[in-house]
Amino acid sequence: MSKGHRSQIKRERNETKRETRPSAKLSYARVSTTKACFVLDAIRGKSVTEAESILLYSPRKASAIILKLLRSAIANAENNMGLDRDKLYIAECYANKGPTLKRIHPRAQGRAYRIEKRMSHITIILDEAE
Repeated sequence: MSKGHRSQIKRERNETKRETRPSAKLSYARVSTTKACFVLDAIRGKSVTEAESILLYSPRKASAIILKLLRSAIANAENNMGLDRDKLYIAECYANKGPTLKRIHPRAQGRAYRIEKRMSHITIILDEAE
C-alpha cells in the first residue's frame, strides 16, 4: 500500500499517465460528427503542411473549423514543447459526439417536426517524425 494522502497518490499516478504529445481540442463545435469525420479522414497521418493545404482548399464547412484547430495544435507544439514544425505529422484526429440542440419546425395541420442541430468535440494529436 502506498504512503501519503489520497490526492498525492492520485497526482503521482496521473503524472506517469499524462499524454506527452502536443494536441488541441475543440469542444462544442457546431458541425455534426459525421461531417467532421469526412474531413478528419482526409488529413489523418499526413504531415502538418500537407494537411494544412488540404484543409485550406477543401469546400466543406468543417474544414475551416479543423484548420483553425490544427494551427492551434501546431502552435502548442512549437511554443510549449519546442518541436520543429517541419517534422510534425497528425498522429490522431477524431470527433466525438457532443450535445444536440433540439428545435421545432411547424408543419401542416398543426404538427411539429423536430430539427436536431448536432455538435461535436474535435481532437487533433500531433507527433514528431523521426
